[in-house]
Amino acid sequence: MATTAISTTAHWSDDVFREMKARDIKTVCTIPDGGLTLLLKKIEADKGMRLVTLTTEEEGMGVVAGQWLGGTKAMIAMQSSGVGNCINALGLPTSFRTPCLMLVTMRGQWGEFNPWQNQMGQAVRPTLEAVGVKCFAVDKPDEIGETFAAAADMAFNGKLSAAVLVSQRVIGAKGFGQK
Repeated sequence: MATTAISTTAHWSDDVFREMKARDIKTVCTIPDGGLTLLLKKIEADKGMRLVTLTTEEEGMGVVAGQWLGGTKAMIAMQSSGVGNCINALGLPTSFRTPCLMLVTMRGQWGEFNPWQNQMGQAVRPTLEAVGVKCFAVDKPDEIGETFAAAADMAFNGKLSAAVLVSQRVIGAKGFGQK
């Protein structure tokens, strides 16, 4: 009888998903990204959560603010290239004093192959901080869960905007021929 090896290696998305469940986050807004695939599949499979696919990232600001005002917690998961689309819309959660939690997979960093990702990738943190978002960068997979938990607690308890920036070193760099 043939046996199949079962991987016991945990992925950082397991830690984030566990922390999302612990904080009762019910809705996740996203523009799907390869670096988020495993996490988005976990959310989609969970009957107690709702995955909302956006047409553009800034729509997520309205969804998370509306969910909070309606009594539930939500967050946004996106790639760093979408952060630029959100800057004006980040005024909504600030104005209404609603939390806005973001999980951002970074581009334009370590090993980037695509030159047009560099500018926004390098501008994400200073741009978000300039509009009052608390940023938490993570370069090690085993620190993402605890960092996400701390950012989520800060956002939901303080009714402010916070972003966890998952380094390209964690996500991995691709080449033009890779999917």
